[in-house]
Amino acid sequence: LCGQHHVFSLAGLFQDKNARPLALSGHVGFDSLPDQLVNKSTSQGFCFNILCIGKLETQTQLLQKNHTVTAGKGSNIYQHIVDYIDTQFESYLQEELKIKRSLHNYHDSRIHACLYFIAPSGHSLKSLDLVTMKKLDSKVNIIPVIAKADTISKSELHKFKIKIMSELVSNGVQIYQFPIDDETVAKINTAMNGHLPFAVVGSTEEVSIGNKMVKARQYPWGVVQVENENHCDFVKLREMLICVNMEDLREQTHTRHYELYRRCKLEEMGFRDTDPECKPVRNMIIKLQDALIELKKCERSTFKFEQLKRMHAEEKSKLEEKRRSLEEEMSVFSKRKAATELLQAIKEDKK
Repeated sequence: LCGQHHVFSLAGLFQDKNARPLALSGHVGFDSLPDQLVNKSTSQGFCFNILCIGKLETQTQLLQKNHTVTAGKGSNIYQHIVDYIDTQFESYLQEELKIKRSLHNYHDSRIHACLYFIAPSGHSLKSLDLVTMKKLDSKVNIIPVIAKADTISKSELHKFKIKIMSELVSNGVQIYQFPIDDETVAKINTAMNGHLPFAVVGSTEEVSIGNKMVKARQYPWGVVQVENENHCDFVKLREMLICVNMEDLREQTHTRHYELYRRCKLEEMGFRDTDPECKPVRNMIIKLQDALIELKKCERSTFKFEQLKRMHAEEKSKLEEKRRSLEEEMSVFSKRKAATELLQAIKEDKK
């Protein structure tokens, strides 16, 4: 709604005495607009893609939704992940640049949240983790997560969290901070920002606790429940991702990370809106003219090459013809020579 109000005269509607008045069957008002948006979103559905990065046994894996891509090993491992994220941005950009685009039913494969799993060493971040997160922080919303949090004590875990956040700040790594500008979620997001990085425990096994089965890890000394907030931060992570900040993650991906990628790509094409003297159409025409000049140069070079090639073929053909002529003359000469020698031999025999 743009704040414009239109007033229509209803006097003509009541001139007809036979007009039948109708009672409203329900509430009518602008406050029903959010319900309409919710109903539309739930009926059409929406995309929310999570990228998990971490070390699995001896291989570094990049997992996204229902498939796994092996990124490889080495100090430049982050490049595979960066290329993957850029590929998703490029696919969306190509769809936007189409003349007949259909973004309403386009399957958005852009990464909205990146869960970066950190090994529970209890000491500090690895240099590879810092480099990787630094390369990714301008392309995706990074949420650091400590994996296998049940392998270290609570006191060590608390110190480890403080150490991780200190190293991220000192190295200039921008992780995703839960927004606090909205009053409805400011309190819970402020509290959750203090719990970063989340320490989680994962399990696919169900253990009987009391009268119900829960996801947990069974140890000789006890049970670690996945969904028990006293044991790990899995519930906090799930609530922040799904219940509270999903739309903000989607919005940050589109308005910040994707817009940065889109701006860089358009600047490479000659489009700049920060320069008042910038004229994109003129720049494209100049680039097209330069390309045509280069094309004509290539055509001239190709023509000269073809001409030289044709001249070479003609010279070669002439030389081949001359060679065949010489071979024929040599053959005739050899025959005459043989005939002359034969006649001389006959004459000598007669004498």
